[in-house]
Amino acid sequence: MKYQGETGELFEMLHIHSNNCAPLKEQLNDTLRLIWFTSDNNNVRIDGVPYTFHSNEIVCLTQFHHLEYERVDTVNLLRFNRPFYCILDHDSEVGCKGILYYGSTVVPVLRPDESEVDILETVWKLALAEFRMSDNLQLEMLQMMLKRILILCTRIYKNQSDLSDLDTKQNDLVRNFNFLVEAHFRSKHTVAEYADLLYKSPKTISNVFKKLGARSPLQFIQDRIMLEARRQLWYTEKDISEIAFELGFSDIQTFSRFFRKQEGKSPSNYRELRLSGKIAN
Repeated sequence: MKYQGETGELFEMLHIHSNNCAPLKEQLNDTLRLIWFTSDNNNVRIDGVPYTFHSNEIVCLTQFHHLEYERVDTVNLLRFNRPFYCILDHDSEVGCKGILYYGSTVVPVLRPDESEVDILETVWKLALAEFRMSDNLQLEMLQMMLKRILILCTRIYKNQSDLSDLDTKQNDLVRNFNFLVEAHFRSKHTVAEYADLLYKSPKTISNVFKKLGARSPLQFIQDRIMLEARRQLWYTEKDISEIAFELGFSDIQTFSRFFRKQEGKSPSNYRELRLSGKIAN
């Protein structure tokens, strides 16, 4: 099912099976994807990292994620572009910025329980039914259906993660930090720079991240830089010096030292090993 508006709006809900997987890996400009696996043992690679997804697991990908499929049985694919619904402009409505999209070097994987699956299936069916309408309320109704799906998925992910341990202000701080890193990782490499943007102290940000029991805010920044470095080394033929410059490093030597410290090998060795197929992620 596809909705295309007169001013470039795009909203699609597709049923994917083993013979029509191509839409899964399409990277459309300003388009977000929600992939709901409805069968077991689906093998894909996201940014070169192998994953196996089972029935009722959901992943949320932006236009920047590279997806390659090895084995896919059945999948529900939802995708929408910014003209149809902008999650940044409507963050107060759905609250998924910095959680489901634009905010993590780790692919968000949702694992809804049985009751949550029932709710999602109901909303999904209602959305599909709305595609068959043709009145002047269709756009608003489809946007409403999308918002319900995004809100449900945001709640599921929060409940299954340490984000549920944070209060509203702390949760918003993490989300905004995550999003700002996504927006500025090429030019801002320190926690202090993001603290200034958030009007918080670096210590305040670090204390909130400690409650999550995961990476420090500095490691989060460095992981995002590394994700982009790996993407560029694997999916493009750019010179390493060009990649270093695009990622905000003053020279190739500084970038190489950073990359080697994080990855355990130089950028050139990493690219050679990836091209030879000797490393998986």
